[in-house]
Amino acid sequence: MPYDYDNQNIFAKILRGEIPNATVLETEHSLAFNDIAPQAPVHVLVIPKGPYVNYDHFAAEASDAEILDFTRAIDAVARKIGVTPGAGAGGYRLIANSGEAGVQEVPHLHVHVLGGRPLGRMLERTPG
Repeated sequence: MPYDYDNQNIFAKILRGEIPNATVLETEHSLAFNDIAPQAPVHVLVIPKGPYVNYDHFAAEASDAEILDFTRAIDAVARKIGVTPGAGAGGYRLIANSGEAGVQEVPHLHVHVLGGRPLGRMLERTPG
C-alpha cells in the first residue's frame, strides 16, 4: 500500500526547526517533546524523524535501526519523565492513532506517552 506523506504537517515542520518544541529527548532517529495540549499531567509525544504516516507505514518501510531507536526512545522517555511503574508512578499509557477512524490528527506517526494520574478505561463498551 502506498503511503502519501505530507511534508507540511506540523511534526515535519517541528523536525525541520520551523516550529519550536519543548524537547524531552532526541536521538538519532526519534524526537520526543511535550504535547501543547496535554490530556494528562504528563503527556509527551514521541515521533520518528523519518517521513512515516502511521505505524503500519513505519513497520513496513522503516529500517531496523529506526524501529529499534524509536522503541527505545519511548522507553527512555517513560523513564525520564518518571511514569514507569518501577518509579512509583503507577504506570502510563501509550496511544498511537492511525487513520480517520482512529482519529489521527497529524499524518506523521506519533506515540502519546500519558501518565501522572489514573487514566481510566481506554474505551467504553457500547451495547451490541
